[in-house]
Amino acid sequence: MKNFQLIKALSAGSAVTSISKESSAMFIAGGTNLVDLMKKNVVAPDKLVDITALDLKKIEFLTGKTSIGALAKNSQVAEDKEIIQKHPLLALALAAGASQQIRHMATVGGNMLQRTRCPYFYNTDMPCNKRVPKSGCGAIGGSNRMHAIFGASDSCIAVHPSDMCVALAALDATVLVEGPKGKREIKFTDFHRLPGNTPEKDNTLQNKELITSIEIPNNNFTKNVHYLKVRDRSSYAFALVSVAVALEISNNTITNARLAMGGVAHKPWRLNESEEFLKGKTVSETVFKQAADLAMKGARGYGDNNFKLTLGPNAITEALTIASSK
Repeated sequence: MKNFQLIKALSAGSAVTSISKESSAMFIAGGTNLVDLMKKNVVAPDKLVDITALDLKKIEFLTGKTSIGALAKNSQVAEDKEIIQKHPLLALALAAGASQQIRHMATVGGNMLQRTRCPYFYNTDMPCNKRVPKSGCGAIGGSNRMHAIFGASDSCIAVHPSDMCVALAALDATVLVEGPKGKREIKFTDFHRLPGNTPEKDNTLQNKELITSIEIPNNNFTKNVHYLKVRDRSSYAFALVSVAVALEISNNTITNARLAMGGVAHKPWRLNESEEFLKGKTVSETVFKQAADLAMKGARGYGDNNFKLTLGPNAITEALTIASSK
């Protein structure tokens, strides 16, 4: 790890100003991903701007929405009694992520910005277009068991590793940011990017913007929800496939549905067609299997990850079945 300057910001405005002065400067909060990347020389900022003193840790239940500060810890959000009551899908997804120790350090904003866990990205001796643009993608034709089956490109087949983000995509959250050009809002489903020809760009943040909070609109997804995470071991492992399900059910009929998948794309993968298909349908295994098959349209394996083409619809069916039975 190379030497770097560390400064502490006392306001969002001063944080943005500080980071704008150097092209390689970066924000740091919990550091659970950034420090690992620095140790492995994947990133090498000249300056880190510590934002942990900023007043961005609150969880507020406002008229029509829930606001969660970008510096709220993952464990704080997952264990908040009102979050569990109003947005249980988010609590379930957070509880499935990382380890308890990491959840106590990791922040909501940092979780959103974490980089892929693709081994080619972490190994500086291997080609990776995400780390070094135009150098090639080692995972295509290489070891790709954990990799994407949706939305990939000839440049990159890496996946986004977050569990929290899958739930936030399903819940139609909004991201609030502040930067040199002022404040703006981004739909959560538009926040993360597909790789295309620029896989080095993980998200739609503009230069030097700071995430200040996320907002979740009020909803009725308080009962029939489930977050299913299929992984190699039950603790501290990233998803092979995950599924976030939120349903509204009345008299055994689905009146509203939200579905998203993790571990399958460069961003949380929202299943809009399946959601529309489920609305007005009677709860049944047949309907759930049809929705799962519809969700897999366009899926493509790359060799080692071909099993996801079967695991994916099975996981969707199981998650829908569990959510509907609550």
